[in-house]
Amino acid sequence: MSDPELEALRQQRLAQLQAQYKGNNANDKQAMEERMQQMEEMKHAILTQVLDQSARARLNTLCLGKPEKGKMVEEMLLNMAQRGQLPGKLGEKELINLLENVNQQTQKKTTVKFDRRRAAMDFDDDMDL
Repeated sequence: MSDPELEALRQQRLAQLQAQYKGNNANDKQAMEERMQQMEEMKHAILTQVLDQSARARLNTLCLGKPEKGKMVEEMLLNMAQRGQLPGKLGEKELINLLENVNQQTQKKTTVKFDRRRAAMDFDDDMDL
């Protein structure tokens, strides 16, 4: 075979492989998105069964304000529901108590440290002008 023919065959095979990969990749992405959507629907259904309307509204507000903490509380509620640790629907007060417990466990003590020497040096530098 001559070089132009060989190059044409390579280009054709490369195009076939790319088309095949794109087709498989698109199907995989679509299947993954469907699975994620089903899991989200299942999670929302469980949370609806576990929480009453006011508690669900509070949890949604928490998820909007602090998404990381909201996800953590959702996962905790789902785990508790799966283990049977929740006796019935949680009301808003019970959810607030649960959130306070989570805050106490995850609360990090913050300290503010002032470097007065640097501030004093800056002040002295300004005075020399």
